[in-house]
Order: sequence, then C-alpha cells, then structure tokens
Amino acid sequence: MRIQRTIGISLAAICTATAAVAQTPSIVNGNVQQRAVTSTLSAEFGALVKAQTAPAWIGYAVPAVNAENEECCNYENGSTRFCGQCRLEDGNQGFNMSSDKRTTHLEAPDLLVLFRAENGSVEKIRTFSEDCELDAGGRTVYWLTGVNPAESVALLASLVTGSGQGLESADDRDHITDGAVAAIALHAAPEADAGLRGFVAASQSEKLRERAAFWMAAARGKTGFDTLKSLAHEDDDDHFREKLMFDLSISKQPEAIDTLIESAHHDPSDSVRSQAIFWLGQKAGKKAEGAITEAIERDPATEVKKKAVFALSQLPKDEGVPLLIQTARSNPNPVVRKDAMFWLGQSHDPRALEFFEQVLGR
Repeated sequence: MRIQRTIGISLAAICTATAAVAQTPSIVNGNVQQRAVTSTLSAEFGALVKAQTAPAWIGYAVPAVNAENEECCNYENGSTRFCGQCRLEDGNQGFNMSSDKRTTHLEAPDLLVLFRAENGSVEKIRTFSEDCELDAGGRTVYWLTGVNPAESVALLASLVTGSGQGLESADDRDHITDGAVAAIALHAAPEADAGLRGFVAASQSEKLRERAAFWMAAARGKTGFDTLKSLAHEDDDDHFREKLMFDLSISKQPEAIDTLIESAHHDPSDSVRSQAIFWLGQKAGKKAEGAITEAIERDPATEVKKKAVFALSQLPKDEGVPLLIQTARSNPNPVVRKDAMFWLGQSHDPRALEFFEQVLGR
C-alpha cells in the first residue's frame, strides 16, 4: 500500500508539473513575466493593458477546438512543412491553419492567444499552437496562467463589440475584430459557439457577420454547420446568403454539399444560385455534377446557366469535358452553347478538339 501510495503521489506530481509547463509556451528574445489569474481575466487583463505605455504582449493558453489543424507560422524545408519560430513583432499576421503537420497530436494542442498592447490599448491579436516557438522581438510578455476558457471568450467578444472600453485602438478596429473572432472560433468551449451565433445575427454589421460565418465553417464542425444551414435557408439578406455559399463549400461536414445543392436549386436570388453552382464546380462527385447540369437545363436565369457552364469547366476533365460537349451540342440557349464552346477551348482536351472538328465539318 505504501509503495502504491508513493507511486500515485509521484504520478500526480508529474502530471501537475507537465500541466504547469504546458501553460507557458516557448518564448525567445523576450522578457517573460508569468502571472496567475487570481480574480477575473477581464480585470487582470484590463489592468495590464492600461499600464502599458511601451509595446508589450499579454498572452495565455486555452484548450483548442480540435487536433486536425495547427495555428502557426509555417515554414518549408524542401517538401516538408513544419511549425517553426513565429515573430510576434512581424508585421505579417503569420496565421495559418494547416493539416500538413510534422507531428500527430492525440489531443488538440493548446491555443495560444496573444494581445499586443501599447499606450493603454490593444493593437493586435494573434493566435498560435502551443508547439510554436515565439520570438517576442525584445518585448516584455506577460504570461497569464489559470485562464478560464469561458472568460477568454467573453474578453475577446468584448473587443469585438467594443464593450471593452479603452482597450482597443479605433485605427486598428478591423484587425482587432478579425483577430478576436478567429481566436474565439478556435476555443474548445461551448461559449465560442454562442458567441459566433451572436455575431452572425442580422443586427450585426455585414463584415462581422461574414467573418463569423467563415469561422463557423472553418472551425466549428457540426455545430457551426447547423447554424450556417439555417442561415442559408432563412436569412433575408441576399448578399449575405451569397457569401455563405463559399463558407458551405469549405465546411468538412458531409451535409454541406446537400445544402449547396438546395441553394442552387431553390434560393430566390439569382446571385445566390450562381454562387452555389460556382462552388459546387469546385467539388467532384455525382451530386455536384447533377446539380450543375440541372441548373443548365432548368434554371430560368441565363446568368445562372452561364455560371453553371463555368462550373462544369472546373470539374475534373473526365467529368466536365463530356458534359461541356453535350451542352455545346444540344442546349437550346445560344448563349449557353457559346459559353460551353469557350470553356471547351480553354480545356485543351483532345476530345474538345475532336468535337470542334465535327462542328466545322472536317
């Protein structure tokens, strides 16, 4: 029993030490000052920001949303891409979501959230994976430990909405908003989903709605997709629904292509149907092919038909070229036939040349 107890205590100590190490990232070329959050994140963060006259960084770690992507500065060595050293003071945001990683994580690495503060305001927000080494550019980095993910989402949301008074610079508001929305989306916390749903509400600005919708598709999985699906069916803003078609095209949810097809068939806006067809053209497979050819045959708007013809040209050649030939040969709309001929010419496919020779009677 004594041996088992000793082993248990030792394992607990190792786990505690490992958790403490994980709280602090690898930071070089900087003065790192670690601080535990003992009250609320908002209060401690706000006090630190207001105290900064010279540029400094404030950061912390929270659980990341999944293990499929790394948020880091990617460097290439020959054909190998890896997560390298990231310069905080670099003017380039340096943010990348990449599934081409040198390591495989059993669990998602923590998300590092860093804020650049100067003259009592936040100037920039950046996010990285915990296994990225950070070059602080000679600046002080205040590293906060024990951060609650829900409080982190609330802090970032306050920077988006402007309720974090005195923390943000008006000149950099767009950059701060973009950085905060991205950081929220990468949190492994249900509060992140609620926050993003608030940002896509019809009462918000168009740019904020579009940014939040993108991150719902890119990072929030099934929960984010479900929200986007509802918006694609119910939102009154044609322009916003048009932007949603791209978001649906990058969603990894299998149902996303079905929602694109529904929009291509039934959305009341010509521009939305056109965009749905365009992004279907980037997808291979019988579902996408069927939706595109149906639009060419049945959609009442010529502009939508033209977009569908272009979409055929984006399919793999073995799928797209025969359908373009069929369209050029038999579609009753002369504008559609002309477009099909044009894209066949751009394909440089031997089957297209053979078709042209037939048309010219050679």
